[in-house]
Amino acid sequence: MSNILFIGGTGVISAAAAERAVALGHRLTILNRGRSTGRPVPEGVEILHADIRDAAAVRGVLGAQEYDAVADFISYTPEQARTALELFRGRTGQYVFISSASAYQKPPTTLPIRESTPLKNPFWQYSRDKIACEELFYEAYREQDFPVTVVRPSHTYDRTKIAMLGGWTDIHRMRAGLPVLVHGDGTSLWTLTHSRDFAKAFVGLLGRPQAIGESYTITSDEYLPWDQVFRLFARAAGVPDPELFHVSSETIAAHAPELGPNLLGDRSHSVVFDNSKIKALVPDYRATIPFADGAREIVEWHDQHPELQVVKDDHMELSDRLYQWSQRQLLPSTASPA
Repeated sequence: MSNILFIGGTGVISAAAAERAVALGHRLTILNRGRSTGRPVPEGVEILHADIRDAAAVRGVLGAQEYDAVADFISYTPEQARTALELFRGRTGQYVFISSASAYQKPPTTLPIRESTPLKNPFWQYSRDKIACEELFYEAYREQDFPVTVVRPSHTYDRTKIAMLGGWTDIHRMRAGLPVLVHGDGTSLWTLTHSRDFAKAFVGLLGRPQAIGESYTITSDEYLPWDQVFRLFARAAGVPDPELFHVSSETIAAHAPELGPNLLGDRSHSVVFDNSKIKALVPDYRATIPFADGAREIVEWHDQHPELQVVKDDHMELSDRLYQWSQRQLLPSTASPA
């Protein structure tokens, strides 16, 4: 049994990992601000309330406590990584930084993506910041023996997260018989990992000395074309034959700039991952939840919670506008989107 600290603990990834850690008998403490109620903390977990951005407050609640492993789910920038280094240097036997598989080279030059794939993403600042955080932690490992392990998840979901561009708006459009916008031509490959599957591998590497100084990709081994992802949502929503239409990611980004970084920096590229490294460390790891089951779980959850069924006016308008434009492209005379 290990003594583990989670910084966060109520997000998509961290909540599932917390459940797994407790189920395996680890002694778990969660440090967060105590504001999230969407995912309950497992019974028996010690909860410490402090804002991780307030270093003095964190030191106050931690006191002299040391941990076998600390998992950092909420450092996103180099400045936050530097604060984490100061707070946890000498306090833990392992510091697990949750980075992102979007940090891998975009567009990738080879598939599958491995831990040896270069880190480079010119499209998305989020990814570049994660890369910069990794560099800081690895420098501390090399020069100060800081016990870092880096984990790179890709698209990890639970029942609350809809993977389509418009979220619930796209389910609404499917059920209303309206055309649904898919980026690109719908054939690029995407990997979706259920958080319960991710948690198996993640908790398995906690407290493992051979993981120090190493990085690990943790994803499912199932990869699907984006059209199939949308069709699985449609089937789960009771729509056997949704009308999908396709627009390039570049065009979508030009008309909805807020979607651009994630589209161009991640979703528009095929991603197939090699999980052999994490499986060598955690031999019993295997992702067992196919996305067909995950999509049903997501839609059922939203159907049970009408308050979560948010139809976004801006995505409705974008979908309608780009659909009309796509139809004009089929005519002899073409026009630019208005």
